[in-house]
Amino acid sequence: MLHLRLIVPADRTDEVVRTIESTVGTTHLAVLPGAARTPAGDLVLCDVAREAADELLTALRELGIPDTGSIAVENIDLSLSSRADKAEDDAPGEGADAVVWEHLAEATSEESTLSVTYIAFLAIATMIAACGVVLDNAILIVGAMAVGPEFGPLAGFCTALVQRAPRLAWRSLLALVVGFAVAMAVTVGFSYFMDAVNLFSEEQLLADRPNTSFVFAPDWFSFVVAVLAGAAGMLSLTSAKSGALVGVAISVTTVPAAANAAVALSYGDYGQAQGSTNQLLLNLLGIVVAGTLTLLAQKYFWSLQRKRTAQLS
Repeated sequence: MLHLRLIVPADRTDEVVRTIESTVGTTHLAVLPGAARTPAGDLVLCDVAREAADELLTALRELGIPDTGSIAVENIDLSLSSRADKAEDDAPGEGADAVVWEHLAEATSEESTLSVTYIAFLAIATMIAACGVVLDNAILIVGAMAVGPEFGPLAGFCTALVQRAPRLAWRSLLALVVGFAVAMAVTVGFSYFMDAVNLFSEEQLLADRPNTSFVFAPDWFSFVVAVLAGAAGMLSLTSAKSGALVGVAISVTTVPAAANAAVALSYGDYGQAQGSTNQLLLNLLGIVVAGTLTLLAQKYFWSLQRKRTAQLS
């Protein structure tokens, strides 16, 4: 269940209440006349099943509530109520499968913003991965994958394609391109420093590396892994049962390749650098394709579910 807190102009309250009451899957409706001060208006509270939330939020947007008042949405971790149980049963589909598009757009917009913190995390992840590829150490690669923040812009770009939001698409693409460019440039400098203190060497880079050789040898298997990672990442982001380490699945195909390209550049090994760059671009493409197709499939199946519900009612 989700909890909605609305500030509504007094002359629109009846219309909002009718909208909430007519939406299947809503309950616990409360109206506090004149309770709001900034902006002035009535305070309307209600709970809605996750699978019905997108329909209700869309209707409230069409009424212009975000422009004249406000809409706040919170997750309800525990609700002991037979009415809440009935609302969830009445709502179409399963809550875990529902996509709340407003929440998705808001979350990906925030995560896809180019910021100092985002670049710092990506640069640190790439430097950790550089240590991993030079030492052929899988543990360091996993550590770098856990730190990498690039899933946010990737998810934002997929969402922008599905929602036809060019500003979000541009913001996400900018964060990806600039983020990886800066992270790789910093890692080149890091590689020079590590070589100067005799912790990196060209011999280590050119030696057999069975654990990390995949990062500079792009092939169809790598693309398949990227596609699976993209689908899993998007499902985790949109589902109520999302995993906390979804970014690890994404970074396995991106950060190590960027790190290997940076280290190879520092040693003038342009063959490995080109291979790693190709691997990075191929994997980013696979993630975007899979993420976008996953969102399109979810959008299509939920539209079918709504049509069935409308026909039954």
